[in-house]
This record gives sequence, C-alpha cells and structure tokens, in this order.
Amino acid sequence: MALRQEHVEFRQNLLHWFDENARDLPWRQTRDPYAIWVSETMLQQTRVAVVIDYYTRFMARFPTLASLAQADESEVLALWSGLGYYRRARALHESARAVMAEGAGQIPNTAAALSRLPGVGVYTAAAVASIAFGEPVAAVDGNVERVLTRYFGHEPVPGVARSGELRRAAEQLVDPERPGDFNQAMMELGATVCLPKGPMCLTCPVREGCATRGEHPVPRTRKMLSRKTALALLQRRQWPKAEVLLERRPPDAAQMPNMWELPAVKEGQESEDMLLLTVRHSITTTNYYVTVYGLTVNEQKMLARGAGERAWVPVLDLLEQPLTGLTRKILKRLRVMPGYSGGRPALELGELTADSAKEFASAAIPR
Repeated sequence: MALRQEHVEFRQNLLHWFDENARDLPWRQTRDPYAIWVSETMLQQTRVAVVIDYYTRFMARFPTLASLAQADESEVLALWSGLGYYRRARALHESARAVMAEGAGQIPNTAAALSRLPGVGVYTAAAVASIAFGEPVAAVDGNVERVLTRYFGHEPVPGVARSGELRRAAEQLVDPERPGDFNQAMMELGATVCLPKGPMCLTCPVREGCATRGEHPVPRTRKMLSRKTALALLQRRQWPKAEVLLERRPPDAAQMPNMWELPAVKEGQESEDMLLLTVRHSITTTNYYVTVYGLTVNEQKMLARGAGERAWVPVLDLLEQPLTGLTRKILKRLRVMPGYSGGRPALELGELTADSAKEFASAAIPR
C-alpha cells in the first residue's frame, strides 16, 4: 500500500525535528544492543529523568551482557532497587543468561527473535531491533499511542482495544532508512511536546496533518485503592556499626519476591510517642499510607509475624541490598542511608552527626 504524501511529510518533518531537538541521553551515544536493551527495559513505565542515574550505575557495574549473566540476582535487584516493577530486572537477568547459554552471547537481531526471550514484549523487541540493528519495525509505547491517536483523530478507548490498529498505522509511517531514529523521535515527541495535558501544538513538527491539534477526551481511569500499614525501624549498636532489622519477602510472594523490607507492627501496638515518619507510596493501582515507628531491640515482640526470614543488616551494606522501593524511600528520609535531599524529618532513634553522615556517604558509594 503506497504511503500518502501527508504521511511522507510526517516522516520527514518528524525526523528533521528530532535531529534538531533530540535530548542528549546516555543510551543514545551507543549502538550496543545490550546497552539499548537495558535502557529500554528501564524506561518501561518510568520517567527518563529517573532512569538516567540508574542506567549509568547499572552499566558501570554490568558493562557487558556476560557480566550481567554472571551476576547474582540479589546484586542485580540491589542496583534496580527504587525503579520498581522488579519483574523487569529479573527477566532481563534471566534473558542475559539465556543468550549467553543458548545464543553464544549474540543478542538476537530481529524483533521476532527478541520477543522470544523471557520478559521481552512487543514494544521492547521492536525498540531494540530498530535502534540497534536497523530493522524497520515500529515501537509503540504509551507516548507513541497518544501521538497516533491524536494525529489520526481516533476516539481514545481504554485498555488495548485499539493497540493493534495503532501499531499497523505506525508500521506504515516508520522510516525504512532510519527506523531507530524514527521510533525514538515518536517517543520524544510524545514525551516532550504531545503531552497528556497541555500539548504544545504550536511547536509540534507534524501539527499540519494532525486531526486533533490539542487534548482529546480520555477514558476514565480506575480509581486508586488506599491501604494503611504500620512498619517498624529497629536499629542496634552505635555508629559506625549500626544495623537495621529487615525482613525478606518469601520467594513465592506475588509481588517483589526475595526483596528486603521493614517488618510490620502488630495491629494495636502503635504508639504516637514512637512515631518517626508518615509517607505515601504508590504501587500500580494502590496508594499505601505508611506510618513508621521506632522500636528498640527489646520491643521485637510488637512486630507482626512475617512470612519471610528476618536479619540484622549493617547500615553500610544497605545500598548493596535488594530493598523494596518503599523501604529505600523510608531509610533515606530517616537518614539511615544516604540519598534524601528533602527537609530533615524528626528523628530520635539512631540519629547521625553531620561528620558521621559524611563518612557514611563516602564509604557507601555503590560499585
């Protein structure tokens, strides 16, 4: 089917705009399929600004597919901790081992072959195949779906009801000479110009052919659920040999198996004079309203019975542990581990001096 002239112009205008306006991102400085694969895995459901630091640390520790395949899962999860959606990390790790064992270390060079690897979906396979290997396939993520929906004037529908139709439209538009740049340009357009709210249509390179030119009605999203929980921070010994009591999720847990977290407090055992912090934390469709209490070593009887093992983890080792995102957030805000840049919370338990904090920060930089 011949490409219509307006679609040819769409392609040309988009690529010209991308050449002039593409953000300088670390994974755009390489055509290494492994590095691109890592970046695309991290970018799923995560903002670019968040991914940059994680990507840099991850690639410094695992610069090659072989180094990732040889690593322990706990080390992979530790570097991923805070990015969320940990199945992505586990699948990437499993796929790296599969490619080393069954593919002699050669990453498949087509979307069809990549999609047969554990955890590699249609989008990731197309993104890696087009960017790293130049295969003319369209990579359609949420940003691209929004651009196509507006450009063609489709009425938005919830779920995946129109994903096949949009993917076929994207396949028509993709540039066979520069498929990787085209796919990145589409994602860039959705992320920086064709925004969910307040799209900047006056600066859009393809506005002339756009049927919508502005916001469009969107399906009503499902209301977030709310859940309250109480957690405990227990520390023992003094700086610099402080330890924190953590609990590991069971290996068969439905969410975040084998990740470390703070133990829960028994219902009815909470006391305002033990309060350290309250925080909200969102996971997929649930808002967790978390209260953290400071308990002493002798108050472990106030902890709820957990399904996983518990262990005293040295504070200096926390950055190397696979912590849940919520746990990492709490420990940073309570200044138990470095990384929090907000206002100082009230702390009575395990308070660090400024000199001790500087010593800890310099001693605990991840590899």
